[in-house]
Amino acid sequence: MEFIDLPPAQKAAGVVRLPGSKSISNRVLLLAALVEGETLVEDLLDSDDTRVMRNAIVALGVTVTEEGRALRVSGCGGRFPNLNADIFVGNSGLSIRTLVPAIVTSLSGCADADAEVRLSGVPRMHERPIGDLVDGLKQLGACVEWLGQEGYPPLALKPALLGAEYVSVRGSVSSQFLTGLLQAAPLVARDKPLTIDVVGELISRPYVQITLNLMERFGVIVQRDGWNRFVVPAGQRYVSPGRIAVEGDASTASYFLAAGALGSGPVRVVGAGRQSIQGDVKFADALATLGAEVTWGDDWIEVRAPASGQLKAFDLDLNHIPDAAMTLAVAALFADGPSTLRNIGSWRVKETDRIAAMATELRKLGAAVEELPESITVTPPARLSPAVIDTYEDHRVAMCFSLVTLGGPYVRINDPKCVNKTFPGYFATFAGIATPVPVVAIDGPSASGKGTVGALVAEALGFEHLDSGALYRIVALAALRKGVALDDEASLALIAADLPARFENGLVLLDGDDVTEAIRSEACSVGASRVAVLPS
Repeated sequence: MEFIDLPPAQKAAGVVRLPGSKSISNRVLLLAALVEGETLVEDLLDSDDTRVMRNAIVALGVTVTEEGRALRVSGCGGRFPNLNADIFVGNSGLSIRTLVPAIVTSLSGCADADAEVRLSGVPRMHERPIGDLVDGLKQLGACVEWLGQEGYPPLALKPALLGAEYVSVRGSVSSQFLTGLLQAAPLVARDKPLTIDVVGELISRPYVQITLNLMERFGVIVQRDGWNRFVVPAGQRYVSPGRIAVEGDASTASYFLAAGALGSGPVRVVGAGRQSIQGDVKFADALATLGAEVTWGDDWIEVRAPASGQLKAFDLDLNHIPDAAMTLAVAALFADGPSTLRNIGSWRVKETDRIAAMATELRKLGAAVEELPESITVTPPARLSPAVIDTYEDHRVAMCFSLVTLGGPYVRINDPKCVNKTFPGYFATFAGIATPVPVVAIDGPSASGKGTVGALVAEALGFEHLDSGALYRIVALAALRKGVALDDEASLALIAADLPARFENGLVLLDGDDVTEAIRSEACSVGASRVAVLPS
């Protein structure tokens, strides 16, 4: 498995220009495909998820051309030209949940009775629910066939005439179901208005607000009665705005804003600010609740650490910012007491079961974690432990755990390329604002006093001191105690990889035993020399 090792960082400061918002990019791509006319899309995010949407609309017959760093999308006027297609959506929930309703409307009244569009994804996508959305589409008259387990992708869409004026959809699983229906609604409400009722509580409301704002940019007005009823008046059609620029990704901003709070700061993100249409900018408000110093501009946000130097423990309902909330779970490691993240049940049906994943990985760092169906409580340890973080093919797990390095431990992130889903350049960008803890090496002949000098220099600079010679001696002592031959390189490597050694108050501890004097014995000295020359 590929991995990236991240060194401890002593601070974070700088300016980050955000990549384009994934939420906006994929909505804009689909809306631009449905309009009459051409749309120039600028600052579009280039990532796995946006390539999924781009490839999908091309497969459906829409022309997309590159113009420098922008894309020109030639809209199809509300009806996709190619309705015999196989579309792979990877693990992009937003893509499949907005494409399916749009394709269903194109199939309505389709002259080709044999038309069929099939959508599938990676194995995890086939575990992510879409049944509530399909139930809503069937109320309109859609023909949808399950190609695997009922309620989940893969699925096939076939011609069927849509004629209803009312549809209902559950709001408690994913707001993307409502977004999909809303974006397709003008294509249904050609002669009569379409009413969409939300059953139960609507989660992630700020993401629905993004949808409504973008639909208006493309010429469609939605009438809203609270968050439970949406009416799309008849006779509206999507019209190209000509040019549209994608603002920076507010969810991605959360990692860098948190870095400013955890690593002294200041860290400024550019591309999303007080004028943003994205709800995840409210993550900055959450940081302010924790004590961080937050400053706003029209298109930027800047965060510094609290004046006290430590974040306050929190108990927050985070239903409105579920993606950015993952960053707060890591920030809880730096708080002055237990912190609780509530109303995050939607984490269970994301790229992975994020509640279970976060609980598992936080425990590796030494935290005590209480995991409930829709909440998680994190009690920080006295000292963070180095850890190997599994990412579960989830980009947000990988990105948020990079922040742990600001607390002192080394962190290895497995499968770091999973960040390509939304931000391929994440780790390079994070390295650009994080200052690694410096390493000073002092070398010299045996018995020259380099260990003593190193300890004195570390004390003067306020650094940790690591006596590498002592490590060789500890490995030799551990091997001798276990009866392992000092030329058995493979066995010695295993001992070294899981060495229960600590340096505390001038003492050297091996598995809890004080071995300060034992490692200075003649046998350990000779053994250390033999261990040191082994390649492993």
